[in-house]
Amino acid sequence: MPTADEILLLAEHFSLYFTIVIFVTGTVGNLLNLGVLTTLKLFRCNQCAFYLIIGSIVDTCQLSIIFIISILPFIYGFSPDNIFIVWCKLKYILPQLFRLLSTSIVCFAAFDQFLFTNPQYSMRRISSIQLARRLTLTAICIWIIHCIPYAIFYQIIPLNGCIITNTNLIHYYSYFYYPILHGLFPILTSCLFSLLAYRNVRHLVRRQLAVVRRRLDRQLTAMVFLRVIFFVLLLTPYTIYRIYSLNDLVSRLDPGPYAVDQLIYSIMASLINLNYSISFYIFLLSSSRYRRQVKLFYSKTSCRFFKLICNTNQNEISPSD
Repeated sequence: MPTADEILLLAEHFSLYFTIVIFVTGTVGNLLNLGVLTTLKLFRCNQCAFYLIIGSIVDTCQLSIIFIISILPFIYGFSPDNIFIVWCKLKYILPQLFRLLSTSIVCFAAFDQFLFTNPQYSMRRISSIQLARRLTLTAICIWIIHCIPYAIFYQIIPLNGCIITNTNLIHYYSYFYYPILHGLFPILTSCLFSLLAYRNVRHLVRRQLAVVRRRLDRQLTAMVFLRVIFFVLLLTPYTIYRIYSLNDLVSRLDPGPYAVDQLIYSIMASLINLNYSISFYIFLLSSSRYRRQVKLFYSKTSCRFFKLICNTNQNEISPSD
């Protein structure tokens, strides 16, 4: 039977290697998303594409923060959040901020597709790039304010490390933040609007729409719909675990239970972190049209790169006398 030290080592290595994999694959995927969605004319001034662009940026920031948090203990040989109070606070403030932003963007995208594909003109008018920008800016401001209590009440406790010290805040995260704000509300919201958008798209053929517009609506709805499915599947286990862990703190003085708790946390955190690395691959899976668009972007980028290299080499060659 493995000892507590062996379980802790397993949890640390699992978290590190998994984080490296999703950081590399996720960053590459998010950058490709940004390239396709920002360069192709089809997606310009499209509010759903705007949400997907912002989502890719937020997910890239989140992956970078997660990678830094995971790699620092192996570089220095200890966990900085149990020693440095600033890092203790930042370790929880920044991931929470980008997690909430990423969750909001998924919900906004589903809501926008519901509006944009709605058969009623009055509903379609609500969907606009201006609304997308305002909702995104509002979400950024709200979640920054929401993270302020983290900066105040996260403290370093010798026996438990970096934890929340305010009882009321623990109750808030236990009974509202994780079950409602982080769990039930975004899950239900994203599911509801993505299902309604999917229903709307199935009736697009009855409306007098240009073929290009109809294909774009179907493509974006399929991409958002599948993104929501994976979002819900990966978010639910972590939400359940966090509710339990906040109400049943395990002390470092109990090596066995503490090691098992750390291993479970590593697995649950890895699942939710997948949310920030798989958007590009979900979009490829959901839409054959997006796969062709990625190939088009890749071929254009490659041609420009080779032309740049050739022009640089020609400029470096001086004419012979």
